[in-house]
Amino acid sequence: MRGTLHRLRHSLRGRLLLGTVAWVLVSVLVAGWALTDLFRQHLTRQLAAELAVYENQLIASLSVDEYGLATLAFEPSDPRLQLPYSGLYWQIDRLATDTVPEQGIFRSRSLWDQTLTVPANRAQHEEGRLQTLADPRGSPLLALVRTITPPEGAATYRLIVASGEETLSAPLSQFSTMLAIFLGLLALGLGAAAVVQLVVSLRPLADLRRRLSEVRAGKSNNIEGRFPSELQPLVDEFNAVLLNNNEIVQRARTQAGNLAHAIKTPLSVLANASENEVTPFGKLVSEQVRLASRQVEHHLARARAAAAVRTLGIRTEVLPVLQGLTRVLTRLYAAKGVRVKLDGIDGDWVFRGEQQDLQEMMGNLMENACKWADREVRVSVKAQVSTPTGVGATSDSLPEPAIKPEPDGDMMLLQIEDDGPGLPEAQREDIFQRGVRMDERTPGSGLGLAIVRDLASTYGGSVCAEASELGGLRIMLVLPGGRS
Repeated sequence: MRGTLHRLRHSLRGRLLLGTVAWVLVSVLVAGWALTDLFRQHLTRQLAAELAVYENQLIASLSVDEYGLATLAFEPSDPRLQLPYSGLYWQIDRLATDTVPEQGIFRSRSLWDQTLTVPANRAQHEEGRLQTLADPRGSPLLALVRTITPPEGAATYRLIVASGEETLSAPLSQFSTMLAIFLGLLALGLGAAAVVQLVVSLRPLADLRRRLSEVRAGKSNNIEGRFPSELQPLVDEFNAVLLNNNEIVQRARTQAGNLAHAIKTPLSVLANASENEVTPFGKLVSEQVRLASRQVEHHLARARAAAAVRTLGIRTEVLPVLQGLTRVLTRLYAAKGVRVKLDGIDGDWVFRGEQQDLQEMMGNLMENACKWADREVRVSVKAQVSTPTGVGATSDSLPEPAIKPEPDGDMMLLQIEDDGPGLPEAQREDIFQRGVRMDERTPGSGLGLAIVRDLASTYGGSVCAEASELGGLRIMLVLPGGRS
């Protein structure tokens, strides 16, 4: 319950819905109370008017002769006054100043042999208004009491016309029940209308979220479509931020490219000069120039990857990149007879990053597999549902990613397997360290797999190694992406 209330407090839809439902309930309750009270007042006035008619008839029919004897010319004609204990009664009392009042000198047949008693302390000013009495059986009555003194005599007479309280409570209860049903249906209708209104009103926010997801997934470069006037300024600001971010990234790439050319040109001069030197010094310069070139490429790749991660909307199709690398490596290792197989990879897979970075990572891994394979290299792609457990993906061995992936972001797992000699488990961590080479007899700088690890970490992914079913090594590369 507490968790539900917490979610509602932090939900715009929940707060609006709660506020609307609370207002509807309060309004319905207040309306129900007010309408019931108004109807009760109406019934009370109507009953008082009806009793006043009977009272006026009694006043008109009461007369006193010269001897002071009261007579009643006629009685009210309502049939209920003839039925015993019907709930409608009238009675006339003679009041004297020096003796006990004479109750019921005239009364309706509905009272049978009983009389109505008015409390002695009942104030005179209450006459003309409905008063509460008790009938012969003790049930409550609503009575109209009036005292008159006929001009023919000196005696005072009290006229009582009463009706059972159920004549007021029964229709009031029936009205209250019908009103409760109607107001309940009205509250449900208003609640349903409020829900529909909230859904329709907040739909543009859901549409905005979907458009942002498309931008993040690379399906669009900006937020397209028209939105309500309240949201359109926000959408325009979002698009302005996206445009500004893309411009910053483009300028950074341009500067990185200029820096690369500025550094590579002197390195190329040194490399050409050292090739003509057969001395140990020339070999040392040539080796260091190659190492420096590789380091420059490595750090430029990391800078490019970091910029790509910060740029929304970048998408690269996986299959064309793998097909291009397969053609190149097949020709390169044709003499060795290595066959590169793309296992069940279709054109729906996309990588959320730069094409050049995917080529860099997969090129290094596939080339390394071809280098050590006997006959076969197999490449496959599938959705990533858990963190790889092989060696090479530990947090201590990976640098901090430039942008951490979203907790619910899509990731894909690319696997590169070969049927070569493989590696002992103790050495599988070392191949991802910078400058480490497992076989000094093979050419290379020892930076290829380190670059793969750094680029994968920059994209919020990972890379690790384990034994392959083919007998060699399986490299598992986790990158942001999935099916389009």
